[in-house]
Amino acid sequence: MGVSVEQLQPRHLDTLRGLLAREPAHNLYLLGILEDYGIAPRPQHPPFAFHGRFVDAELTAALFVGGSGSLVVPSASPPAAIADIAKALSGKLTPGAMLGDKAAVDVLLQHLCPTVKPRASRAQRLFAVSADDLGPFTNPTLRLAVEADLDQLVPMAAAAIREATELDPLATDARAFADRVKMRVQTRRTYVLEDNKRLVFKIDLGSRCPHGAELEGLYTVPDARRLHHATLSLGQISRHLLSSLPRLTLRVDDSNAQLAGLARKVGYLAGRAQRTVVL
Repeated sequence: MGVSVEQLQPRHLDTLRGLLAREPAHNLYLLGILEDYGIAPRPQHPPFAFHGRFVDAELTAALFVGGSGSLVVPSASPPAAIADIAKALSGKLTPGAMLGDKAAVDVLLQHLCPTVKPRASRAQRLFAVSADDLGPFTNPTLRLAVEADLDQLVPMAAAAIREATELDPLATDARAFADRVKMRVQTRRTYVLEDNKRLVFKIDLGSRCPHGAELEGLYTVPDARRLHHATLSLGQISRHLLSSLPRLTLRVDDSNAQLAGLARKVGYLAGRAQRTVVL
């Protein structure tokens, strides 16, 4: 049995898509990247790469690496298979953030940056929902964000990250962060709820592909909480997206019992353990 690790090329696109589609709920993030950007960067696009582990000629695991490691995401594959990719890449990249199945992320940390202490580490659970599981929660006033919302939306998006990680993206690189928020608005990936001309809730579409979509960045401003905005809005966007997609997922921090309860109320079911780290 020959085990090898190599950077995936356009000829591997269908093979990689087939591997990820075996567990679509746990690979939605990577399937969304394939849908949006393909398997290799186009000219004038930011660099990224997929690396694959092969047993003889069969692809058994994959690892997405954005840039020189700004974001690292493993496929939902056995940890030993992810470890082989990590060993092959050890010393060749500097990870900035990782997310995925907890066991896979743990292995990546062990082999790619064993002496680095994460600046933030979030133990999470992947929640998933299909149309048959949805509860009766809706809010038709939830809408797509527009560029006129950015003055309110950028601070809200930053507050969501600070609340989850205790890291302030506006203190690190405010312009780059604002540009990312703007890009999500321009690509119709952010939904907001307005009350008296003030934004009180936001949620982002982190990735989307024919297999489903992953939601992220759910945030309600503190003085508008416990008014059911999040429950009704999560139900609304879930119902809207599931009219054309088979499933949705949402990562929920283990420490956030309130969000876990909200997700279950709307109809989401808890799945495997996840981990997100910032280095």
